[in-house]
Amino acid sequence: MAHKEPSSTDLDARYSDPRAAAGDWADAVTRLTEAEVFWLSTVRPDGRPHVTPLLAVWQRDALYFCSGERERKVLNLNENREVVLTTGTNALGEGHDLVVEGEAVRVTDEARLRELAALWECKYGSAWHFDVKDGAFGGAEGPALVFGVTPRTAFGFAKSPYGQTRWRFA
Repeated sequence: MAHKEPSSTDLDARYSDPRAAAGDWADAVTRLTEAEVFWLSTVRPDGRPHVTPLLAVWQRDALYFCSGERERKVLNLNENREVVLTTGTNALGEGHDLVVEGEAVRVTDEARLRELAALWECKYGSAWHFDVKDGAFGGAEGPALVFGVTPRTAFGFAKSPYGQTRWRFA
């Protein structure tokens, strides 16, 4: 499936092995699609950071995540929609880490939510089945709001050889 290409791709020589090449965005999209756990960083109303692990799906050039409407991350998003999502490994010499920066935009269209709910279940299994109701995912704990993050800037951190790529999107 075609994806939006970055407007610029840069390898930062300061943090890259001389043998490294700029990462390919198509490879990063594959990694974002296949990754199981992401870390979401938001900002509390008093300016302190908040980071939490969560599940996410990649589709249509964006990462999507969900959260209960009273959870800290949603309370933070009510004040500041700027987020960072990260995924990768905790190994030093292998793997690839990715960082996606952008604005978290709430998804309320029920047809779109049903499509995303099907993606969640396909990726994570039947334990992650969601019904759609009133512009949110329905669950045992109450509604889960869904947000999409289209990358404004993304970073790829290769580990063998070390390389730091920055992708910017218009």
